[in-house]
Amino acid sequence: MSRVGKKPVAVPAGVTASVTGQHVKVKGAKGELSFSAPDEVVVAMDNGQITVTPKGQDKRSRAMWGMSRAQVANLMVGVSNGFEKKLEITGVGYKAAVQGKILKLSLGYSHDIDYEIPAGITIVTPKPTEINISGIDKQVVGQTAAEIRDYRGPEPYKGKGVRYAGEFIFRKEGKKK
Repeated sequence: MSRVGKKPVAVPAGVTASVTGQHVKVKGAKGELSFSAPDEVVVAMDNGQITVTPKGQDKRSRAMWGMSRAQVANLMVGVSNGFEKKLEITGVGYKAAVQGKILKLSLGYSHDIDYEIPAGITIVTPKPTEINISGIDKQVVGQTAAEIRDYRGPEPYKGKGVRYAGEFIFRKEGKKK
């Protein structure tokens, strides 16, 4: 039994939600999002709450139950508050800057990396070594942060590279004589 799936998702004030069959559409102050639930679950709306229930008791139905409820909850948070990821850049000469719809990264390569900012995402660099990624879709925000981090992930010897804010990097000891 899914502990996540059992909880109904409350529709916050200022957010309008509509459920038609398997399709959930949510509109709020920050924008509009939608989600199509898989066929293994039933989505219903009553008394200002959205509930998700499985059609059967097989493994896939129970897995889709919790996932679908989490997706609907993320829609509510996204259109009302939005999501944000922060990245930190560590290393001599490593920096980032936003120029229009392009994020320019200098990460120790012989060339600068130009990352095109996806639609619906806002990237801000308050300092040259900090990147703030924000948007209403949790999946797109996380994917954007992962792609930027992937250009030069943190290495374990000196800790140089791009890391999530607050991420712990297990440090290794270098060679000994």
